[in-house]
Amino acid sequence: RHYDFQEILMSDEPINEFQRRVPMFDYDKMHREWWHRLLDNEEDVTWEGKVRNFALSSGTSGAPSKYIPVTDEMQKAMRKAALKAYFCLTKFNLNSEILTKEMLIIGGSSDLENKGGYFVGDLSGINAKEPPFWLRSTYRPGTEIARIADWNDRIEVIAELAPTWDIGFLSGIPSWIQLTLEKIIERHQLKNIHELWPNLTVFVHGGIAFEPYQKSFERLLAHSLVYMDSYLASEGFVAFQNRPDTRSMAMLLNGGIFFEFVPFNEENFDEESNVRPTAQALTLDEVAEGVDYALMISTCSGAWRYLIGDTVRFTDVARCEIVITGRTKHFLSICGEHLSVDNMNHAVSHAQETLNVTINEFTVCGTTAGNHHRHSWYVDCEPPIDPQLLIKTIDDELKAINDDYATERKSVLYDPELTVVPTEIFYQWLRASGKSLGQSKFPRVMKKPMFEQWEAFATQNKAHQL
Repeated sequence: RHYDFQEILMSDEPINEFQRRVPMFDYDKMHREWWHRLLDNEEDVTWEGKVRNFALSSGTSGAPSKYIPVTDEMQKAMRKAALKAYFCLTKFNLNSEILTKEMLIIGGSSDLENKGGYFVGDLSGINAKEPPFWLRSTYRPGTEIARIADWNDRIEVIAELAPTWDIGFLSGIPSWIQLTLEKIIERHQLKNIHELWPNLTVFVHGGIAFEPYQKSFERLLAHSLVYMDSYLASEGFVAFQNRPDTRSMAMLLNGGIFFEFVPFNEENFDEESNVRPTAQALTLDEVAEGVDYALMISTCSGAWRYLIGDTVRFTDVARCEIVITGRTKHFLSICGEHLSVDNMNHAVSHAQETLNVTINEFTVCGTTAGNHHRHSWYVDCEPPIDPQLLIKTIDDELKAINDDYATERKSVLYDPELTVVPTEIFYQWLRASGKSLGQSKFPRVMKKPMFEQWEAFATQNKAHQL
């Protein structure tokens, strides 16, 4: 009623009219103007009916938790999308018997918090509470174990029961799947996880880029797996890898989401990566390959022209295939270097291969050095290596793949600095920050206030470990 959708739908050009009448929203604006009423148990606010579940965003910006509405219609759309992804496994040259094996899904607890009229928790916990009918018989660890709220308690039970399962599929965020496998291997004194689960064949991953984890992950295996990338956000199921000959993901164009794309440039976003009032959005028929776009969605959960916070790039417009290049707030550009998380992931993977080391976690912040700037890195690294050699390898690769970065490195951007800390310190920080283990991601880029807190935390805990 507020935006007169009835008139929009009667227009000769409904999309143009929709874009003209309805403004762009980020979470703060959407919550301030509309979604706060949902948390007061009001019905029919931005979608028909009452919202029963809210996904607590596990974003990496350090902001307070975001309450993302998850309607019944959206849960149906996500289940339908998951089934499509499952059927696409037939394209990956798998033995058909593998489709009968069990699937271990690691996510947040399904023990949702009752807020009096609605429930809140991680999206993975919301979905785990009521698995789709086709998955219930093979879903592990099962609904009872998935309700265990404490991550450490839950992983202990999973490790104990692991020998009783015949796992063919893994699904979850790479870092937490890796921790789970390491726990199981340690508990049962295995050389690799295939000693316990010889039929393990497929890993459906998402949430963060898999490439930085792949080398250390495959050390836990007897042989490589079939890897399928997925893009399941708290706001909806956006895309998944539907064929084996690419690492890109095909967008779900009939999954309860209408997509728009805002070119991620200085014309549309200010220096703080906030969208400008004059920003123009493109529809799917107007996009081009090789351009970074801020993803904007309207959904059957009641998000309207909502900037999800991710940036994507089309690798194949005809197939509607994309890769995630980063977060709108997580591009590092303190002096025009325009460094994306995608660039960082690529450089870290290059360093792992070049130096034969394993790097699971890292974070970067733009800092000052007199009148100049520099990038300050924190990484974990095994085996130990000269930090100067490691940062030079990363820096050289970034200059090779990003012209803006190379230009700024010749002038106002000083040599980057790098500190190595144990992996456990990264996870201790998540625990101390109240993040839900099993679903949370460590921020790849930090703003200075958070970075100062992180530096103090890392320094103190590294000293304790020494």
